[in-house]
Amino acid sequence: METKLKVVLAGCGSMSRTWFRVAAEMDSIDIVGLVDIRKQSAVHRAQEFGLENRIIGADIGEVLKQTSPDIVFDCTVPEAHVHITLEALNHGCHVLGEKPMADSMENARKMHAAAQDSGKLYAVIQNRRYDSHIRRLRNFLTSDAIGRITTVNSDYYMGPHFGGFRDCMEHSLLLDMAIHTFDAARFISGEDPVSVYCKEWNPSGSWYDHGASAIAVFEMTGGVVFAYRGSWCSEGLKTSWNSDWHVVCSNGSIRWNGEDKYSGRAKSKDAESHSEWEGLGLPTHEPTAAIGGHAGIIHEFVECVRTGNTPETVCTDNIKSLQMVFGAIESAKLGRPVEIATKHE
Repeated sequence: METKLKVVLAGCGSMSRTWFRVAAEMDSIDIVGLVDIRKQSAVHRAQEFGLENRIIGADIGEVLKQTSPDIVFDCTVPEAHVHITLEALNHGCHVLGEKPMADSMENARKMHAAAQDSGKLYAVIQNRRYDSHIRRLRNFLTSDAIGRITTVNSDYYMGPHFGGFRDCMEHSLLLDMAIHTFDAARFISGEDPVSVYCKEWNPSGSWYDHGASAIAVFEMTGGVVFAYRGSWCSEGLKTSWNSDWHVVCSNGSIRWNGEDKYSGRAKSKDAESHSEWEGLGLPTHEPTAAIGGHAGIIHEFVECVRTGNTPETVCTDNIKSLQMVFGAIESAKLGRPVEIATKHE
């Protein structure tokens, strides 16, 4: 039997429950330490999951010294990610952290560079791409059944009343939620961002202090255009949390409602005219390890630590999704299109 990998979990807020539940079902890891700047939060979480005999503290560096873990799970708030990640990498740990990767591109580049220098894995949770339905869509599109992707459109309309920090944060939609849709657009299209033009505003009636709505148009590699329309203060006619998608290809189009419904048309192979169309035969989903949301990513990451393979959401890839977020914010501030850098050295 393989020796269990030792894990320290940093950030014991509400999101950490998901991580602890997954960890509790895994025979390959052992939570040896819990960290939170409010130590009592870590104590409460330890009690909840029967981990009272673990090392518990408020300082990540001290807990790492006492536990010498193989992996750090970072469930802290975005502005703390850079500190937790750099400390963990400096202690020779692999890191899997919550999205977004960082609270700024400057910090993201520091973390990216530190991971490269350390030779350790650093990956980011992008749980919405670990969904069987988006995998099914991507598999269909990569099969070339309706030709080459030319245009990807997404609509995200929700009205969550969170309360707390999200209600008063700047760029609330773009900074806290759009990363999911932007990352999904990269995943679906297989392309990366080149430039963006974004309009951000806070509609009348919004219960957010800043930026609860946005429209962004991205130029992607391969000549693909990705158009995003989103709102976090839309009451009624809500979309899925995964957005509503319309993908246009050279020989047809497909729609996905973000859940389990697909519709589309493809040009008939026998047609002499573009006016003749036939329904799509979307293949059934073939289960893979890369599903299951947080659980799928955590299992994949731990397996990659053991085997030396690379997780799908490794920082060298995920930083490109974060660039879309900060590119959109910069464009909205400047009121003009901006180019998106492609190098992170």
